[in-house]
Order: sequence, then structure tokens, then C-alpha cells
Amino acid sequence: MSIFASVFLMSNDYFQFKQFTVHQSRCAMKVGTDGVLLGAWANGGQRILDIGTGTGLIALMMAQRFPMADVVGIDIDEEACLQAQDNVSASPYHRVAISCSDVRTMEGHFDSIVSNPPYFEASLLCPDEQRTLARHTVTLSYRELVNSAWRLLDDQGEFSVVIPISSKLRMESETALAGFFKVRECLIKTTPRKEPKRCMLAFRKHPALSVEHTVGILQESPNVLSEWYHSLTRDFYL
Repeated sequence: MSIFASVFLMSNDYFQFKQFTVHQSRCAMKVGTDGVLLGAWANGGQRILDIGTGTGLIALMMAQRFPMADVVGIDIDEEACLQAQDNVSASPYHRVAISCSDVRTMEGHFDSIVSNPPYFEASLLCPDEQRTLARHTVTLSYRELVNSAWRLLDDQGEFSVVIPISSKLRMESETALAGFFKVRECLIKTTPRKEPKRCMLAFRKHPALSVEHTVGILQESPNVLSEWYHSLTRDFYL
């Protein structure tokens, strides 16, 4: 569960944000800090794809941030898709479409692709099949994710992910093999003294003049949100 769940969780079943509500009782992966960070950080465009949308959180955040964009959220978990569809239907953002689809066989073109991908690459599988689909790379490896993003991304588009710091080199290797260039990275620390636990990375098909490097700190001290995190998420949290 997110380190800020006790602040923002309205009940066991939903999170209330400023402009929409995310119900999550039917989803294996609940609302967490990773998804909120990526939804608030990633660059958008006219047509945005959220791979592994789960509850639809990131898709809804991107729709809020980019009011002219059409957003597509896809997932292979049917229950998650039904939950995401309900969340979208109850929101002001009917420009969001949810599809139960496999990105490896998907067609289309997008100028922004975002993903909070499966991340337990080498861990023991969870006995809960739905959580296994959501949390492990048994159904979608990093290589398949990256190759799919390359195929679906417009020439001037941007592909953004949030991953554990332990997977950073693996993701950078796979994106380089596919032909991507890293253009932005943000290392995420829980507190100033701790080592980064997560990172957000953005890639394009053409190199940037320089790569933007930042460090985000979630808490200045225990249970005290940092100004960086507050500024990044102020348009979403109540």
C-alpha cells in the first residue's frame, strides 16, 4: 500500500481525488504512490496510451492534465478493465476509453505512452492469479513492453515508465536495444537520507541535447510531505 494511503484512502474500496474517484475493490493492484507519481510527471500529447491501466488511475490523471487528449487505457485483466470502465464512466473524462487488450497485438499510433509495468521480475509467483498478472513479468516482459511501445509510438512521441531502482539498468538496456534514447529521469527517495527506491524514466526515438536528471523526495521527515511531492500532486489530492 502507498506510504500515503492513510491520508488519502477514503475506505478500503476507493480513493477520492479532487476531480474523480478511483474504486479498486475488483483490482489486484490498488492505488499507490507509483501510479500517482507517473500520472503527474509524464508528458502527454493528443493521443495517450496507458499500458496496464488497472484501476484507470493514470489514464484519468493524464486526461485531467491534458484536456485536449484522447486517452486509451488497456489491461489484460478483465476485472480490472471493468473496474476502470466504471471509474471512467463516473468521472468527467469521457475522452478516456478502456479496452481489455494485449499491447503485443494492439494497433494504433500514440504520441504519449505511459506504463507502471509489472515489476517482480525474479521473485516467487504470487498464488493469487490476478495479482500475478498485475505484479510479475510472466505475461509481459520488459522487452515486450518496450518493443510494443516503439511500434505504437509516433516518431516525436514520448514513452514514460515508473519502475523500481533495481530494474533501472534492465529497462535502460531494453530501451537502448529497441532504439530509444533516454531524455528524462527522476530518482525517487522516500526521505532525503535514504537511497532511491523508485525511478521515473522517459524515452524518445531521437536523442535530446541533454538528459534531464532530477531527484524527487516524498517526505521531508516521517509523515511530512515534501514540497516537491506536494507541488507535483497538488491538482489531484484533496
